[in-house]
Amino acid sequence: MTIAQVEVSPDHAANRVVVGQAVTEAERVRADLLVLPEYASGYDPRGVGIAHAEPLSGPFVTLLRERTARSSLTVVAGTVLPAEADVDDEAGVREPGSPARASNAVVVVRGGEVVGVYRKVHLYDAFGQRESDRLAGGDPAAPPLVVQVGDLRVGVMTCYDLRFPESARRLVDAGAQVLVVPAAWASGPQKVEHWRILAQARAIENTCAVVAVGQTGQGVSGHSMLVAPDGLVSIELGDDRAFRSADIDVDGILAERARNPSLENRRYGVVPLAHGES
Repeated sequence: MTIAQVEVSPDHAANRVVVGQAVTEAERVRADLLVLPEYASGYDPRGVGIAHAEPLSGPFVTLLRERTARSSLTVVAGTVLPAEADVDDEAGVREPGSPARASNAVVVVRGGEVVGVYRKVHLYDAFGQRESDRLAGGDPAAPPLVVQVGDLRVGVMTCYDLRFPESARRLVDAGAQVLVVPAAWASGPQKVEHWRILAQARAIENTCAVVAVGQTGQGVSGHSMLVAPDGLVSIELGDDRAFRSADIDVDGILAERARNPSLENRRYGVVPLAHGES
């Protein structure tokens, strides 16, 4: 597994060069999984919206398809897609592809094909930000995105989802042993501490590994990390651009689940809320 903590700009062409470098590094170390940050196709710290959207047939995903076509590498990367539907409490549901808002999404690409797409459910309407002013949220009831990578089952969520334990638990209920969390985690007082504690909590309560990969640069926190299922942070990067690779041992995850059977001992499940419920 390779973590790519990179700086992302509004220049989509420049970002594709950076992503290509990350793929080259993952190939060099023979990684079977590369995780890139949220918004890896294009990012503006002032806000990301419809101007940054590309369809799945666009140049960003096309690059990932081309680069994985002749390898065993699986790439997980944040991007911005045209919205499938824009839900508005007062006006109802807009037509698919509405120009009003886009979707904050994560794509999973392997063997030259898109094998999964996750549209972010929890939009970042917190700490003075309003992601929902520009982006449409994903369907909470959509099937969880869990993919097989080697001998591991990998579940996909993104950024603000990390603050909601139900998101992680739903993926684990679907079989995930590893949670990948592409992010552009906003900087600010105690934000790195929140990022670290939440990643550790999601690992401990679900006895799974967590690969939390953040952007570096203006307005974001970096500090990408790999957390073991016992909560030990085995890798944590700093503020600068970096690539780091490590092995994730399925036997270690299974051993921790046997030692700490909290998933078996629980008495509550996860049920998605309908739009507008709280």
